[in-house]
Formats: sequence, C-alpha cells, structure tokens
Amino acid sequence: MKRQHNDAMNRSALISQFACRFLFATILLPASGLLAGTESYDAKAAPPPLSQWCQTPAPVEIEIGIPGWMAGMSGDLTVRGIVAPLDIKFIDILKKLDEFPFVLAAYVRYNRWEFFADGQYMHLGDSVRLPGLLFSRADIEVASGLAEAFVGYRVINCEKASLSLFAGGRYNYMSGDLHIFDNGDPRFPILRQQLGIPDSLRVSDSKEWVDPVIGMGGKVRIAKPVAIYAKGDIGGFGVASDFAWQAQGGVEIQLARWLKSKVGWRYLKFDYTSGGFSNKTALNGPCIETDITF
Repeated sequence: MKRQHNDAMNRSALISQFACRFLFATILLPASGLLAGTESYDAKAAPPPLSQWCQTPAPVEIEIGIPGWMAGMSGDLTVRGIVAPLDIKFIDILKKLDEFPFVLAAYVRYNRWEFFADGQYMHLGDSVRLPGLLFSRADIEVASGLAEAFVGYRVINCEKASLSLFAGGRYNYMSGDLHIFDNGDPRFPILRQQLGIPDSLRVSDSKEWVDPVIGMGGKVRIAKPVAIYAKGDIGGFGVASDFAWQAQGGVEIQLARWLKSKVGWRYLKFDYTSGGFSNKTALNGPCIETDITF
C-alpha cells in the first residue's frame, strides 16, 4: 500500500511539473513573438546596398569655352643668331599687346573617353637690350600661337572626382621681328657685318613645329558648385622641341546648369632650336575661362 501511495505521489508531481512548464511556454512564446515583430528573416536575402561614394556622371558631356589667358612672356628668343631677352610681365600684357589675343576651347566626353582642344594667338611689342651687340637696344615684335588637341581616358570617372590620362599634339608658331638701333659704338658696324645684319638693321624670322604630348589631369569636387582642377603635360622629346612642359590648375565654379567658370594659373615652357632660331621662352599668367555646357 505504501509503495502504491509513493508511485501515485510521483506521478502527481510529474504531472504538476509538466503542467507548469507548459503554462510557462504558453505565456513566453507569444510574448517573444510580440517583441520580435511580424517580419520574417530570410538568410538568403542580400543585405540592403550601401550608398555609393562614386556615382557615375552622365554618359555625354560637351563644353564650348572662351578662355582668357593673360600670359606674360619671359626667356630668350634668338632670331638669326641674335639673342633677345624677353621679360614681359602678365600685369603689363595689355600695354604690350599689338593685337587682342584669340582663344578658343572645346571639350567632349563620351563615357570614359575624352576629346579636348584649345588654342591661342597673340602679338606683342616690346623694347629690349641686346647684350651680344654691345648692349644696343632694339624694338621687337613677337607673334606667338599654339593649338593643341588630345584624346584622354578617365581612369577615375565619378561625379565627385575624376582622373584622366591623355595624349596628343601641340602645334606651335613663333616669330620675331627685331629693329636694332645703332648705339654709336665704333665697333658696332664691324660686329653687325659679322652677324650678317642688313643695313636696314631689321632682322626677322619665324618657325612652326608640332610636338607630341602626354599628360594627366584631374578634378575634385569640394562642394556642390565648386571643384579644384589640375593638369600637367610634357612633350617634344627631341622630335621637334628638345623638351616642353605645361602645368595649370585652379578653381571651377558651376554658375548654372549650363554655365561654369574656371579661374586659375597656367605655365607653358618651350625649348626649341632650329638653325639660327631658338625659342627658350615661357608663357606664364592667370587664366579665366567661361564654358557653356550641353
């Protein structure tokens, strides 16, 4: 009897324990469902995409620009063996210009490929001293022109930043017209004859050449309407010029969806020699460009 009573007690305890656990599970599971919400988790679903920093710009971009490069000219220009040292500051360029400079620029981009070109022509007049002619004076007229065209490829092509490698050519034209003054030194006539200077004391010459050019350029947007740009190239390589190089940079401001302006600095160095003519000058000064975009 006692053993049966103990078995009954054990069964009653097990039933009570099971009932308590069932009641606990019945209360806990709905509560956990309420806390978790109604969404189900799919292990195969991809995580939501992160916002991309590099957003690709529109596939086509066209710009027509009117650059204004107030370039001074410094260095040595040799005309028929006579060296004329030039030092025309950019702040004096308007006083020295005989003709207002002609400039034009164009840029086309299709996806990552770029095609761009620009050119300039100006005619200057100045008075120089010729140390090779017993420090005689001379009036000089200089005509300088260039036209360059390039094909580039964007290795970085983002709205906020871009970097391009490019190659092309630069056509150059340079002429010098010297009107030499007789300083009265008795040695001057002999020296003039040795140098082949005519009785009119006027010496002139001009050359044109084309340099192969390679370079790189880029732009970084620092605010929605403002970007910083820089570009540099080297050329010549003994094909025409012994060497030539250029660097420019500045700030680009988007004035409207179809209009922007660039303000910066540009430097171009020449090193070209052909017979008695040589151009070892540099163009250096501020540049302002207004572009219409399509």
